Amino acid sequence: MGLEIRYIYGQTPLSEEENEALLIKTISTRSELDEFEQQNIESAIEWTLKQKSSADKILTMDFILEVHKQMFNRIWKWAGTYRKTNKNIGVDKFQIVEELRVLLDDCKYWIENELFSHDEIAVTLKHRLVKIHPFPNGNGRHSRLIADILISHVFSDKVFSWGGSNLTKAGDSRKKYLEAIYKADEGDIAPLINFARS
Repeated sequence: MGLEIRYIYGQTPLSEEENEALLIKTISTRSELDEFEQQNIESAIEWTLKQKSSADKILTMDFILEVHKQMFNRIWKWAGTYRKTNKNIGVDKFQIVEELRVLLDDCKYWIENELFSHDEIAVTLKHRLVKIHPFPNGNGRHSRLIADILISHVFSDKVFSWGGSNLTKAGDSRKKYLEAIYKADEGDIAPLINFARS
């Protein structure tokens, strides 16, 4: 039978090849997939808590890939690898590495020169990371975890609450989150920072 995913507004569809890279072949529904992915993500969060990460470690291509791998390695063969297809969002697949390098260098510069508040640096990193959309899927969850790692490990601030609910499910919180993302796309990061702390 295989996995048939019904996507909600704002989610990035997988290609047929990406969908076939499911490691647990007994998963057949979206709710089962969400449950298994959440368990994998919780393990990744535990893994991050054991790390002592500086900005120099976090703001590297290797770390960005490793966090994604830790989040999805029990579910998807493509965990921790850049996407090989273009999506309805994100840069062209051939620009991912260069755009990611520019973003990480920019973030190092913001930190070294204290150009913005801690929250603004972390949330801007999250926003630009999801705009690049380096992975076949999980980009929103990954970018939020990266922001949480940066804010807690580098700045010793509290992790973000991200609206305090599950953003992979349709509802008011997801709607507010997407509205804040679209405002950030237009150059206004404040609503996304406010949402991250709500």
